[in-house]
Amino acid sequence: MLAIFHKAFAHPPEELNSPASHKVAKKPKLPEETLDEFLSSHPTNTFSMSFGDTAVLAYVRPDRCSFLHHNQRLFCGYDDIYCLFMGSLNNLCAQIKQYGLSRNANEAMLVIEAYRTLRDRGPYPADQVIKELEGSFAFVVYDSKVGTVFTALGSDGGVKLYWGIAADGSVVISDDLEVIKAGCAKSFAPFPAGCIFHSEAGLMSFEHPMNKLRAMPRVDSEGVMCGANFKVDLYSRVNSIPRVGSEANWAPWNSNES
Repeated sequence: MLAIFHKAFAHPPEELNSPASHKVAKKPKLPEETLDEFLSSHPTNTFSMSFGDTAVLAYVRPDRCSFLHHNQRLFCGYDDIYCLFMGSLNNLCAQIKQYGLSRNANEAMLVIEAYRTLRDRGPYPADQVIKELEGSFAFVVYDSKVGTVFTALGSDGGVKLYWGIAADGSVVISDDLEVIKAGCAKSFAPFPAGCIFHSEAGLMSFEHPMNKLRAMPRVDSEGVMCGANFKVDLYSRVNSIPRVGSEANWAPWNSNES
């Protein structure tokens, strides 16, 4: 899957951007170049959806003959909210029942409903909602009404996700490491497992929500500084986390991590 968001709508950690990206031979590419290469590498089974200059979502439809539930790729949209989902949830049936969805709802539909609950009326903090998802998963949610990005990666390591910075400062998110390397040069890193990212509230651990995340410098095999990894700092705690899922209540994440 591939998701690209304009820098005005997604605000990733500054440490993800490596100054070395513009000094090496292979420099970062513009979002449209990355998208064209992604689509051309899967010419017969790729779907993409663009939202003007704000965002683009793309994914490769799974082959029917090799479809496995634990490695599924899903895309769906509802009420101007769109979700790219990879992996599977072991407790999908229980979560469907909890959110009052139909029996045939899939993981992407569930994630959209969980996001809507957090955004509009959720009595629980975001970390608790995502922590209740059991399984190997990664997802990217884009709320086109308000331009919000919400991303998470499960903690068990069963699904990989990467993110980086394009030539124009846009955020690129993909499960394809080669796509990220080609599009972001040295300004990329693995998305931290067990974490969630909200375009306004920032990056946090849903496993350790009361602990800050620390940027860890990362150098590649060529000795060049790349985008930073992020690890939970068990010795540094945040003051508080938002308890209600409105847009205003996402904001404390950033202030707590500064």
